[in-house]
Amino acid sequence: MSCSVTTSLDPRTAILEISVTGAWDRRLWRRSHDALRESLPQHPAGLLFDLSGLDDPAAGSAPLWLTAESQAAQLDPPVPVAACIPAVSTLAVKLKRLGVRSRLVLCADVPQARAALASRRPLTDQIHLRLHPEPVAPAAAREVVAAACREWAMEPLLPSARLVVSELVANAVEHAGTRIDFVVTRLGPLRRGAAHGASQLRVAVYDGDPRQPHLTSHGLPSGCGSGERGYGLRIVDAFVRAWGTLPTPTGKVVWAVLCGETGSPARPARFPPA
Repeated sequence: MSCSVTTSLDPRTAILEISVTGAWDRRLWRRSHDALRESLPQHPAGLLFDLSGLDDPAAGSAPLWLTAESQAAQLDPPVPVAACIPAVSTLAVKLKRLGVRSRLVLCADVPQARAALASRRPLTDQIHLRLHPEPVAPAAAREVVAAACREWAMEPLLPSARLVVSELVANAVEHAGTRIDFVVTRLGPLRRGAAHGASQLRVAVYDGDPRQPHLTSHGLPSGCGSGERGYGLRIVDAFVRAWGTLPTPTGKVVWAVLCGETGSPARPARFPPA
């Protein structure tokens, strides 16, 4: 049986699916660990583990899935987690025994897991803008993210947010040339329709090109500030707390999380050894 770890983000629900296939060993643990470490900072609306193709008769992978659920629960808002796994498997039995207090939901198949997560997605403020691959697209995205920052009392993030979304959308226009979906989300608690203590903003740019962008170098030229444009992913890397790219069923998404001055960056996720 071949080993693989694949990730995919659903653009409609923002649920991240991680599929793990093959015999569980240290190599597969490392690949699963890396996928989780790279994906959790994106703060998806839900996290789905498809373990139906995982060969783990000793249930050695159980600590990793439970730790992932614990890390997801510490995000604000918490990220619900579900796993697709045969109910009679040793892994399912061990997860139930070890995760008595865990919110990890075990499901029989992927559609059931998707439905379970869709019903538990956190309530957040979100704006969705559909754009055509035209020169005016970055300006439209800048206007939307500026309005969002003002509406959600996140003005300190406004200069960096405008700069970051301008670069992300411009990249999509230039390199993908497909329809673009721009989504901006306020991360933080929502109580009776009002933001309380919100200090993080997630921006995501979806396009129809599966090719993943790469950062060729880090840092910005001396003297470059938040008013500069034209440095692509170097700008994004310099002005956000975290960023990354994930495949989607129709292409890819490039996302970034901006953190306000009063916010505390999340600690890097730590997972158990193999």
